[in-house]
Amino acid sequence: MDQVPVTVLTGYLGAGKTTLLNRLLTEQHGRKFAVIVNEFGELGIDNDLVVDAEEEVFEMNNGCICCTVRGDLIRIIEGLMKRKGRFDAILIETTGLADPAPVAQTFFVDEDVRSRTRLDSIITVVDAKNFLQRLEDSHEAAEQVAFADIVLLNKIDLVPAEEAARVEARIRAINPMARLHRTDHCALPVTELLDRGAFDLNRILEIEPGFLGEDEHEHDEAITSVSLRASRPLDPDRFTTWISELLRVRGVDILRCKGILDLKGSSNRYVFQGVHMLMDATIGRPWKDQETRDSRFVLIGRNLDAATLKAGFESCLAP
Repeated sequence: MDQVPVTVLTGYLGAGKTTLLNRLLTEQHGRKFAVIVNEFGELGIDNDLVVDAEEEVFEMNNGCICCTVRGDLIRIIEGLMKRKGRFDAILIETTGLADPAPVAQTFFVDEDVRSRTRLDSIITVVDAKNFLQRLEDSHEAAEQVAFADIVLLNKIDLVPAEEAARVEARIRAINPMARLHRTDHCALPVTELLDRGAFDLNRILEIEPGFLGEDEHEHDEAITSVSLRASRPLDPDRFTTWISELLRVRGVDILRCKGILDLKGSSNRYVFQGVHMLMDATIGRPWKDQETRDSRFVLIGRNLDAATLKAGFESCLAP
């Protein structure tokens, strides 16, 4: 039986995984993918950040793919195998808090999945600007690099050459075997990413002998997500003032924020993304006629006060 190749895209919050996924979906390579997107919070944003492509996107929300919703991953893959022929490969984008080990485990410990799929590679996207800090406060960042077959040292344009060299040296110290590419906005030919046959089970067993066991991954309990939603349009100036002040004061604790917003007076979606104090916003595609126009905003960070954030978000509503 031909096995369907699977590529896992991982990397810490805000590193650029969705940017990489969109590149893979829009390059001219003639392949069709089934896409599985996992998010940490209960409110799905990433599905709408994936480009409008013909690929089907399966969402798994409100739990990390490496623990609480791993059974969902197995069920989705088993369902996909019954429709084989409609796609050439599977792309899995994990939440930024995922340990890749249990995800990779899935393709070896579940008999049905193992017989029908082949783990081609684990690609880890690294945020060149924030990676050294992440190593200090988040063990997942190191695990994601340790399990990588391919590492994209991304956002290389945001750091000076000396800092980039320090980050690369730390990556090499953690995983000297991975193929490393320096990238800006994850720009890299598809041929460097897909059909590499790069996943090496023996290497993984060397760094984690219990890889094929049943150990569960534990997250930092101080890290939580807050999901905000509004059915009325937001006032652009009020939102800009609120989020700017919030990230100025709490940016160290806010690891990631992202949203698709309905701004008063605009016929297009407003796409907002942030990592710590850095913010980026773009005008998205027009709202579709049959589409529900609302604003969805997710924050992931340490010791977040949901009530305060909800009140701040609601203060941005247009009169």
